[in-house]
Amino acid sequence: MKIWREYTLTISLLFILVFFWEVTARIINMAFILPSPTAILVKLWELKVVLIAEHLPATLLIIFIGLAISILLGVGLAVSMNQSKIIEKAFYPLIIFSQMVPTVALAPIFILWFGYSIWSKVLVTVLITFFPITINTYDGLRSGSKELKELLLTMGARKKDIFFIVNVPTALPHFFSGLKVAVTFSVIGAAIGEWLGAQAGLGYFSRRMMTQFDGAGVFAPIILLSVVGILLFLLVKWIENKSLKWRQSQ
Repeated sequence: MKIWREYTLTISLLFILVFFWEVTARIINMAFILPSPTAILVKLWELKVVLIAEHLPATLLIIFIGLAISILLGVGLAVSMNQSKIIEKAFYPLIIFSQMVPTVALAPIFILWFGYSIWSKVLVTVLITFFPITINTYDGLRSGSKELKELLLTMGARKKDIFFIVNVPTALPHFFSGLKVAVTFSVIGAAIGEWLGAQAGLGYFSRRMMTQFDGAGVFAPIILLSVVGILLFLLVKWIENKSLKWRQSQ
């Protein structure tokens, strides 16, 4: 009931869109192009064992490995750029440039290098997810109060003390903002990698159904991917709320 009260407009709009989708799909009557939501749900129920037991774990493994690498790489690079102007000038333009090249264009190259192994898909996921984590964390580290830093210096604090007392608490909200974006992008990255070349995974299964002109089969794993993205976002949001209770009290 609480969720319904908070998101009444969103849920109502979603129901309206699904209703029009259902009506339009029935009028067109071309299920291989535009299957109805009910047909997709039926297909999802029919394929639940195959999708959840076989293909979902493969996609989740790519997502979690990619996110872990992105967090380590992104936070480490953000801290290094904050501590060193030389590293900042060397890497910041490269980080921006990395987002200028379309990921879909690089994915086939990764597959050429690593084949259909998991690492080609992980690289696609890392390429998409490390950017928001790095930039948001870096901006958070830079946004610490200069007055507070100067006060701590006059009290004899070292740079390490200032980093943990001022920079880290200030950067945490920014880090979680970047992570919330990254977890949703990670689902997209894993799906793109699997779509272009894989032997298992939700993206691979969707592509296989496309070759069979099974519209509902194409949409079924996409719906499951959307649910995974939402659940990951809510998980990060929950961790953020638990970790930043001090900000809520303020």
